[in-house]
Amino acid sequence: MIFFLQFLGKPYDTLDEVIGIRENESSLKAFGVKYEEIDLKDNDFDVEKIVNKLKEKKIKLIHIQRSKGYSTRDSLTIEKIEKVIKEIRKVDKDVIIFVDNCYCEFVERMTPLDVGADVIVGSLIKNLGAGIAKNGAYVAGKKKYVELTAERLNSPGQGKEVGPSLGANREFLQGIYFAPSVVGSSLKTAIFASKILEKLGFTAKPKFDEKRADIVQTVEFGNKEKLIEFCKGIQFGSAIDSNSVLEPSDMPGYEDKIIMASGSFVQGSSIEISCDGPIREPYVAFLQGGLTYEYGKIAVLMAIQRIM
Repeated sequence: MIFFLQFLGKPYDTLDEVIGIRENESSLKAFGVKYEEIDLKDNDFDVEKIVNKLKEKKIKLIHIQRSKGYSTRDSLTIEKIEKVIKEIRKVDKDVIIFVDNCYCEFVERMTPLDVGADVIVGSLIKNLGAGIAKNGAYVAGKKKYVELTAERLNSPGQGKEVGPSLGANREFLQGIYFAPSVVGSSLKTAIFASKILEKLGFTAKPKFDEKRADIVQTVEFGNKEKLIEFCKGIQFGSAIDSNSVLEPSDMPGYEDKIIMASGSFVQGSSIEISCDGPIREPYVAFLQGGLTYEYGKIAVLMAIQRIM
């Protein structure tokens, strides 16, 4: 039996279906994969619980989600991941350590692979795509796990040798080429937003001068209307669909209504400029992106005008 152990604050709502927390016939649980979750403790790994769980039963794979998702916890730094991996390896040197690295690429100088993770994955319409790649994802790490993934996604026995590129190889490579600059602009936009919103009396995390693990900036409004108006302002300040007026709505896989601003050239590309959040207390906006700092700053200022 395969056990799938996850360490995080709370998974993305949509992961509930993938894992099988909300049961369906296509989930991991439906295919015989068991799942357990160990919550973070004070925004860090609960090492004691993790070690005890590893001693208690054989775990096949450990999943670590770096970015916060729709929770208010801190995103996980490389330093924290390195410490927990060292403790895991003391107990089980063979367990597969898999890290969801989405939103974190190029934010820190090292990746989870540099500190002992076996596999990392992420999206090419987030950091690494730089707003150029229209679709895709990446898998990186130990050769045997990358090849197993390729075989599962494409064709058993063929793996990376077959499968469509959808004619997007140029966009993938160009996106990676521009990604460091674009991620830098996104971080500058987030820092600017954090500083100015804090001065206006809102709770912004991370603070402008705190160490960052990803491009996500959260702002706690404590007020439904302010959350909605802030997201509307980001949309009005965006390059695409700036004339659209947002409204919260139900979305598949989410428990609450969601409001989602995304003025992007590539649909779903959070690296461009986007802001979204569930309509639930404490009414937190999740801001990310900015292809250039100049345009990111414009969008943030327009959003602040809406709430002031």
